[in-house]
Amino acid sequence: MPTLWVPPFTGAPDEDIPMKKSLLTLALALAAITFSLAVRAQAQTLTTLYSFCSQTNCPDGDSLSAPLVQGTDGNLYGETAFGGTSVGNSSCGSLGCGTIYKITPQGKLTTIYTFCWSAASPCPDGDGPQGGLVLATDGNLYGVTAGGGANNYGTVFKITSAGKLTTLHNFNNTDGWVAEGRGVIQAANGNVYGTTFGGGANGEGTIFEMTPSGTFTSLYSFPANCPLCTGPNGLTQGADGNLYGTTLGGGVTDNCNAASTGGTFFQLTPSGTLTTLAVFCRLTGFFPNSPLVLAANGNFYSTTAGGGESLDADQGTVYEMTPTGSITSLYSFCLQTDCPDGKTPIGIALGTDGNFYGTTELANADYKGTIFEITPAGQLTTLHTFTPTNGNFLGGSDPVGPMLLHTNGAFYGVTSFGGKHGSGSVFRFATGLQPFVKMVPTSGAVGTNVIILGTNLTGATAVSFNGKSANFKVISASEITATVPRGATSGTVTVTTSGGRKLKSNVTFRVP
Repeated sequence: MPTLWVPPFTGAPDEDIPMKKSLLTLALALAAITFSLAVRAQAQTLTTLYSFCSQTNCPDGDSLSAPLVQGTDGNLYGETAFGGTSVGNSSCGSLGCGTIYKITPQGKLTTIYTFCWSAASPCPDGDGPQGGLVLATDGNLYGVTAGGGANNYGTVFKITSAGKLTTLHNFNNTDGWVAEGRGVIQAANGNVYGTTFGGGANGEGTIFEMTPSGTFTSLYSFPANCPLCTGPNGLTQGADGNLYGTTLGGGVTDNCNAASTGGTFFQLTPSGTLTTLAVFCRLTGFFPNSPLVLAANGNFYSTTAGGGESLDADQGTVYEMTPTGSITSLYSFCLQTDCPDGKTPIGIALGTDGNFYGTTELANADYKGTIFEITPAGQLTTLHTFTPTNGNFLGGSDPVGPMLLHTNGAFYGVTSFGGKHGSGSVFRFATGLQPFVKMVPTSGAVGTNVIILGTNLTGATAVSFNGKSANFKVISASEITATVPRGATSGTVTVTTSGGRKLKSNVTFRVP
């Protein structure tokens, strides 16, 4: 640790005492800051937990999707679009139809489901799961497949942590096609919402709603000439209860690059009324490519794949968007020669420190992606660069999508390539953030039953919603169930552990 220098005192003896106390206080404060920074620097370590395709034909999966999701058991769950033990016995042939896997925070992987067990074509249970899963309040995981199902246009499914899968809906093209898993969320009303890349009344994609019992409603079909409103990226519920999202393409380009259709930002009411609030343009970034992240200030943050004010044109941005559609570009990538800060950001996650953490798919010619931290004001720090060892990216390369912040304080993510076998990996990235608790859902009225995820919760002595005590039950070391108490208001949820430690929620729990 650097030596802390304190200037000598030159005043009279009686006058020195207050000054000495002030300077000593300052010195101790600086020492604490220096120690904290040193701990954060030492903690910024990446560990490869698992490398896929460890055997011929990749029975453990191939082509990873993001993000991962934390289950009630504290483990992580994810998908691969290809691979699995159905290889050679299904309509997917040698590629395999995909898997769902469980991986412990320490890296032990178990395949809990392989799609398309039968030789039927199309695969009755779907094929090509993509985009990640969502944990719902019933404890099950929900997701989508890009193909297969009764009509070969994909499915919506739920699956237990033990691997029991139930198909909830079979797309038929008129209600959507090629569902995008990153659009699957559970809203405050308990229903699951998602998007499809194609299909619908105009062939440009849809937004759908699914009740926990399986009732499916197609809420909105994107128009054929909006112009080119294609590729919805997924949905996020705002503080006002409406759903918000972006499209990869489309939008009126009057004040944009004439050759671009740079994407849109929209609001959707629960009843299905869609309003386009903003159009993405080159300088602020275009082609938004990841779901929106809601911050404590009520604004949304995310990334674009192109645009910005970079030296190497159109390498992407991180942006802030208000619920009314006012966009601010926080950072343009590739601001230096050879792009040491990365190219093509692909999603961010909110840290417990209020900053955002994300990945880029690429960097310069020799590097294959980065991990970065960015403040809400736009100050970016590159924390890790995926680099080769003797030409091999054993630590992974080309990270995919946003990382997951686990309640143990570490980030978990996946890569498309690299690892021991070149087919991608799961990694843990520690930045020194402390453990916390996560709410499922993140909003609810008085009387709503919620799941609280965490670590070392056994023996917890209290749960409070913004200071209001709540009834709760400890289910396991990683799960508590609680009821939103009468008189609760929006704010932080706090769990007091058996050792007296207070674990706080990572986002504001909103009580309407």
